[in-house]
Amino acid sequence: MIRFRQFTAITLLVSMVAMATSGLMMFVIERPSFAIQMHPVHKLFGHLLIASAAAHVILNRRALLGHVKQRSGTIASGVLAAALVALYGVAVAPSKDEELAWRLDKLGTEYGQSAPGN
Repeated sequence: MIRFRQFTAITLLVSMVAMATSGLMMFVIERPSFAIQMHPVHKLFGHLLIASAAAHVILNRRALLGHVKQRSGTIASGVLAAALVALYGVAVAPSKDEELAWRLDKLGTEYGQSAPGN
């Protein structure tokens, strides 16, 4: 029988691969229609990634804290946290084309309500 730690590691790996590949596909295939189609897959595996990452952190908290306490770990954590905050800032900045953003939001909402299984 599979143990919780093994299940967590496998789920983390598969969901990370799914998120990376679906994100790359949406990046390479720059069509809003494709992004809307891929969104449910990306979202589902995003939730699995978050849950399995949280379990992974809990299961490995001592080792992770040991890494962060080292000077290089502290620096890397700070740099990555700063990059994350900066990129979030760019992502939530007002759109340059509000009309296009509104139309895409409306299209996404309409598709989500009329998609099979919703």
